Amino acid sequence: MELSWSTFLLEIFNFLVLVWILKHFLYRPVQSVIARRQQEIDARLAEAREKEEQAEQLQKDYEGRLVEWRTERQQSHEALENELRGERARREKLLVDELEQQRKKSATVDARRQGEQRRQMELQAMEQGSRFAAKLLEQGAGPETETRLVKLFLTSLAEMPEAQRIQLRQQLGDSAEEPRVQVASAHTLNADTRTAIEAALKACLGRAVACEFVEQPELIAGIRVSIGAWEMGINVRDELQGFAHLAPEPVGGES
Repeated sequence: MELSWSTFLLEIFNFLVLVWILKHFLYRPVQSVIARRQQEIDARLAEAREKEEQAEQLQKDYEGRLVEWRTERQQSHEALENELRGERARREKLLVDELEQQRKKSATVDARRQGEQRRQMELQAMEQGSRFAAKLLEQGAGPETETRLVKLFLTSLAEMPEAQRIQLRQQLGDSAEEPRVQVASAHTLNADTRTAIEAALKACLGRAVACEFVEQPELIAGIRVSIGAWEMGINVRDELQGFAHLAPEPVGGES
């Protein structure tokens, strides 16, 4: 088990505070009470000596009362000790509870900090992995990879749910003009591929479209189709960015 110096120092501080409280609020008042009681005893003893000179009978009465008083003092002393023991036990329990709460709080803070550090390390590892994968794909990706990604995009476009198609058509409106669509690719698309993309978009939107084909090498491989505020497509750059920014869920119990 690792020694926590902060917890150890806090326990020493709490113990010193407890000693100071006992000294100033318990032991001094008790000593004052005992001193006053002792003064009363001395006064009564002096009075008893004076009465002893006056009468023997008074001495006997006084001795009797002295015995009773001593009994009372003993009882009071015992009661006071019991009260002090109870108060001490109560304060010790409060101190133990407070230390336990501090320990739990420190454990929670440590767990949260470790979880955050682990999460940051995971994010950093994912970003580094993304950059590494991007470099590998930049070296290995080519027109063949892009052709496969275009085919995959055309298949996804053909299988798009009808509800999504209706939403896309509603966004384009009922204008008589052909909607302008930008098709970005990492490499130059041949004529057959461009024709296939235009036909797939026409079938999806239910109307002819005016496609503008542009090259964006930063996509590495694949295409990105922009229709108004909509963007869809399959390309290596967007997929890697999505992977790099995928944040893991926080550790259970953290907030």
